[in-house]
Amino acid sequence: MCDLLGIEHPVALGGMPTAYNTAELAAAVSEAGGIGIIGCAYLHPAEIAQIATEVRQRTDRPFGLNALVFLDDDAGYAAMLDAGPVLVSLSWPRQDQNLAVWVDRAHAMGSTVSVMAADVEGAVRGAEAGADVIVAQGTEGGGHVGWIGLSVLLPLVVDAVSPVPVLAAGGIADGRGLAAALAYGADGVLLGTRFLATAESGLHPNHKAAIVNSDGHDTVLTEIPDIISGKTWPGAMSRVKRNQLIDRWAGQEWRLRQHQADAAASVTEARQVGDVEEAPLFYGQDAGLIADLPPAADIVTRIVTEAETIINTHLPPHTS
Repeated sequence: MCDLLGIEHPVALGGMPTAYNTAELAAAVSEAGGIGIIGCAYLHPAEIAQIATEVRQRTDRPFGLNALVFLDDDAGYAAMLDAGPVLVSLSWPRQDQNLAVWVDRAHAMGSTVSVMAADVEGAVRGAEAGADVIVAQGTEGGGHVGWIGLSVLLPLVVDAVSPVPVLAAGGIADGRGLAAALAYGADGVLLGTRFLATAESGLHPNHKAAIVNSDGHDTVLTEIPDIISGKTWPGAMSRVKRNQLIDRWAGQEWRLRQHQADAAASVTEARQVGDVEEAPLFYGQDAGLIADLPPAADIVTRIVTEAETIINTHLPPHTS
């Protein structure tokens, strides 16, 4: 992974939206030797060009841009490719889309391509489309995820797409997660929640505090945030904090659809004021492993140092 992307450490920042995944955060991860990735969904082409410029103003190291394939945003994707990221990250294609066309366009512009998959079928589809990297995403992660845990999904994907390298995602927050992922056959890790709880993250301070205060047992898989936003993701559920908003509508999704506009307006207001009970809070089960809000560079260094210690102490090479 490091050789493929020209990075120092096999640690990637997940391609989350710019509302909280800032240019400052992505640049900090890249500058620390990992690779920062920024989500470009729902951005205008000019905004994509601007966010890439802002990253480059902060670092000359490799970075990536992420596209939600199911949106079929040709203008946005063209702007992504024109920005010249080292890595083009693709996720959540519909079954009727030709994923190879997306991969080929990125390759033609000189970018390496990763495809995120929440199951083996999606991983094989990405590899057959020509992806250079497959991201195996376990259900432990925050935001939009599938249904299978990483400890099972990861070795299944590694076996299914070998020799294509695999990144592990979902529930990883420290060096133990990186060491375990490597032991399962991955070539690195991709983290979301851990990097949301950093100084550079654009999350509201109250949302960051909710992650730090989580015991890891307070999230739920639900369609409620997508119903409220009016945006449907193919084959995905949302992992969010179980708060008053989620409890109010759980089991009444049919009724929520009738009141979607009012609910959306209420959520927008709640986000603006940092109301952690009335806005969807996207984070993974690994929030239970997070207890501080350090700079992102410290997270990269900490994860790599911990993993090296574990590997050298508990997983010495077989010499006989």
